[in-house]
Amino acid sequence: MTNLSGYIFLALAIILGIAANGFLKSTNGFTNIGPTIFCAITIVACIFCLSKAMNIIPVGFTYATYGGLTITAVTLFGIFKYNQVPNIYGFIGIILIIIGVILLNTLGKTT
Repeated sequence: MTNLSGYIFLALAIILGIAANGFLKSTNGFTNIGPTIFCAITIVACIFCLSKAMNIIPVGFTYATYGGLTITAVTLFGIFKYNQVPNIYGFIGIILIIIGVILLNTLGKTT
């Protein structure tokens, strides 16, 4: 498999992670069966894609990129769907996460 396929699996993992975590509130503590099944299926598919990406891309890069972008996107999801706007420190934190992911992927080296 090529680096491109690794990044495709990583992108799918991020999308599935956003879906699973974004709709987790809709499960109402896993009492609503429809959203619960959706979240369970998407998180399993997410972990599958993440494991496939880790076979190609170094583990640290893969998980840091997945975590950072998923956290950022779920925060945006919370803003738009649930009107949960973070304060200034939350925004600074999100910006620092994005900067960290960019630095890791552009300047980070593995041996």
